[in-house]
Amino acid sequence: MPAAIGILGGTFDPPHTGHVAAAVAAHKQLGLDEVRIIPAGQAPMRSGAPVASAADRATMCRLAFAECPWAVVDEREIHREGTSWSIVSARELAKEFPEAMRVWVLGADQLARLDRWKDVAELCSLVEFAVLSRDGISTVPPPAIAAFIRLTVLQAPAVQVSPPPCARPCAAVIRPETACPSGSPATSISAPFTKPDHVRP
Repeated sequence: MPAAIGILGGTFDPPHTGHVAAAVAAHKQLGLDEVRIIPAGQAPMRSGAPVASAADRATMCRLAFAECPWAVVDEREIHREGTSWSIVSARELAKEFPEAMRVWVLGADQLARLDRWKDVAELCSLVEFAVLSRDGISTVPPPAIAAFIRLTVLQAPAVQVSPPPCARPCAAVIRPETACPSGSPATSISAPFTKPDHVRP
């Protein structure tokens, strides 16, 4: 049973270097045992259907993260009917891993609108958050959730890009052994990471 898991959701249509960079940074800088890569079936904040099918997006994720043995492609949302709400996955993972530290990994663009996510207060009680700092985008959480979000800022890795291991273009792959210099710090800007006693209310 993993003691610390990361959660990286998204449409992954297709997966790209930013996704891999975020996962690698979280894994290395936070000492995560695994990172769950969760393709959305129907993303709530995306207009229009994905170009690739759910099965193809899951396959592309496996290819993109093929060199990361700690990455687990989790298909729960593509098999769930209706909108892929993050809170539903967070509740399920809290039941599956009640003693684990659960960290939702996201980009700065997603953090900027995190206050618009469904049941965000409950979500913040079930998981901690880690945001990848890059391209000068602010990593300050929205004021509406600043008082209760537990957020750590990850340092963007120095990436090495190579062609994807698939026949048609789907994503560039970041070599995990060079993606992040050892010892790169993660910066806490709110409450520090703590292992949950159980599922926090």
